[in-house]
Amino acid sequence: MSVTTEVRPAVCPLDCPDTCSLSVTVQDEKIISIRGSKANPYTDNAICGKVAKFYPDFVYGEKRLKHPMQRIGPRGSGQYRHISWEKALDLVYEGFSKAIEQYGPQSTLGFNYAGPHGELDGASLDLMFFNRLGATQLDRGPLCGGVRGAAYTSLFGSAPGMPPEQALESDLIFVWGNNATVSNLHFSRVVSKAQKKGCKLVVIDPKRIAIAERADLYLQIKPGTDVVLAMAMAAEIERRGGLNQAFIDQWVEGVETYLEQAREYSRDDVEQICGLTLGQFDRLVDMYLEAQCVALSLGNGIERGRNGGSGLRASMALQALTGQFGKIGAGVIAKPGLAFPKSSERITRPDLLPDDTRTINIVDVSKVMLDETQETPIRAVMIYNHNPIATHPDQQRMHRALSQESVFIVGCDVVMTDSMQYADVILPAASVFEIEDIYGSYGHSYLQRAEAVIPLVGEALPNTEIFRRLAERFGFEDEEFTLTDKQLMDLAFQDNDPRLSNYKPSELPLDEALLMNTEQGEPTIMCETVMPDTASGKIQLFDADYLESGYAVPHYVSTDATEAYPLMIISPSSDDRTNATFGGSDASLQSQVLEIHPNDAASAGLVSGDEVRVWNELGEVYFTAEVTDRVKAGVLYTPKGAWLASSRSGLTVNALMSADARTDIRDGACYNDTFVAVAKV
Repeated sequence: MSVTTEVRPAVCPLDCPDTCSLSVTVQDEKIISIRGSKANPYTDNAICGKVAKFYPDFVYGEKRLKHPMQRIGPRGSGQYRHISWEKALDLVYEGFSKAIEQYGPQSTLGFNYAGPHGELDGASLDLMFFNRLGATQLDRGPLCGGVRGAAYTSLFGSAPGMPPEQALESDLIFVWGNNATVSNLHFSRVVSKAQKKGCKLVVIDPKRIAIAERADLYLQIKPGTDVVLAMAMAAEIERRGGLNQAFIDQWVEGVETYLEQAREYSRDDVEQICGLTLGQFDRLVDMYLEAQCVALSLGNGIERGRNGGSGLRASMALQALTGQFGKIGAGVIAKPGLAFPKSSERITRPDLLPDDTRTINIVDVSKVMLDETQETPIRAVMIYNHNPIATHPDQQRMHRALSQESVFIVGCDVVMTDSMQYADVILPAASVFEIEDIYGSYGHSYLQRAEAVIPLVGEALPNTEIFRRLAERFGFEDEEFTLTDKQLMDLAFQDNDPRLSNYKPSELPLDEALLMNTEQGEPTIMCETVMPDTASGKIQLFDADYLESGYAVPHYVSTDATEAYPLMIISPSSDDRTNATFGGSDASLQSQVLEIHPNDAASAGLVSGDEVRVWNELGEVYFTAEVTDRVKAGVLYTPKGAWLASSRSGLTVNALMSADARTDIRDGACYNDTFVAVAKV
């Protein structure tokens, strides 16, 4: 028998800013390798190692969900039996109907986040279904990304930010709270090319990440103190006469109130609060004022603590105060995805939702599920595109919430995750390689489309088809639930937008990526080809929307260690996972590394390779110590997204995090404001 081998185009859908174009080698309709492709000029043939290494097993491995299943043992036991799709849909209908009959439609919840980022797979008929049902709504942003997004829109509104490739024209690049080599790979490549042209690089991060090794200046800042550094910089720039008054007069609002706050932060504060030297601070300001075109790249690291919104707003404000906009190579590299001409409401139909429907913060889901005093308790939940056990703070509270036999739980995923083990019914979802979809990005401005490169595995179905079948079983006769995937693609974007180059979205070439410049075809340049989309049309440094909360301008609130729990633990991105995706791989299902400074290791009697117990009042987790000065004294590091089996306590670092601690704006999760004690086992 002859063997047929083809290379087929695809797109990576994972929760990552890069949204890479892929070349998938398929042999006899089975994936044998995944590489980067040149279809997307930004990602240009390169992909991260985790996609190449772990995606084939994700599609075909032993954890792959291939059939609908019904729970036959205790929650979390993993005891299931195969059932038909018809039986599964009946059980979902019965479980949700029981909750609705007793408590009303708001006793149901679609519990999803950002597993895949396709326009259809990520948010289309699923949201339409729960809107039509009248289910309790989720504010998803506070779990991750929402604080950063709110900080950006506070200054610029919904205007798209600087595309990352424009940093090739910068003479100074800031990489601030962004582990680019792990979670923003292709921007790291842009930085390398810019450096070869003479561009200087400043890296500000609590950990000496890989890109810091080639920085002209690396600042190992104490986590959560970014706002102090940025405000002190603003005050120092003003003192040195470095404000761009002409730009401020034309483009910036709220400057005097902002600077009045900034003057409260001194050079001494930088030393005492941020843990930096005055020499480092002076060099930082020198480099900033000497540069002509400064690109500021901000990651999600800054947002993961009490002062997250303030740190992000204050760092972005520096660009406004110095006039670092209006030209190629200058600006804030954030929200380039706002350039996509989306019309998402046409495929999610928020108009179907009753006016009085409640919305809850996604970080509060476990608390709300456990609250028996509510008039309308949550009694039916569908978990999909999400692994809350692995990603939410206060892991044990989430465990208690999902363990309630009084709550009917539907799970829908590609693989059996820690969270799926709590479901009464599991619906098998298709992987990205088995579906068609269209992809924007939150880290660049290229639009891409992909079709299935392999047949559906087992009885798995695309999310869109799953929700079509659910809508039919629930008796929803709205025409939108019968739309094909291609029809949904065409509805997902504005009709006849010139940036689509006369293509219907559903007909975009598979071997190309369309760059979303301005409607006039010009590069996206803030204050030149795009304008701040604020009420005044200017960049806002004072935001009245945060006046009541006390954050109309950024400021710092101390979050200090205690005698009982003297060490801060932070959990950035992993080399082996994209958030929790691939957490079931062999590389991840082992003891996770805990990086610890030599001083802290000596105090605990630890050496590299020791098993270490880490605990606080919420739980305890076991790690393997790695003693290194890559982390700051007083700060521990371990990568996020591990699954429960990685620690012999059956918990991960998320078990140590409070779900009630919140950021200054957007009420976001404070993953990094976690204090612990350590001991050698």
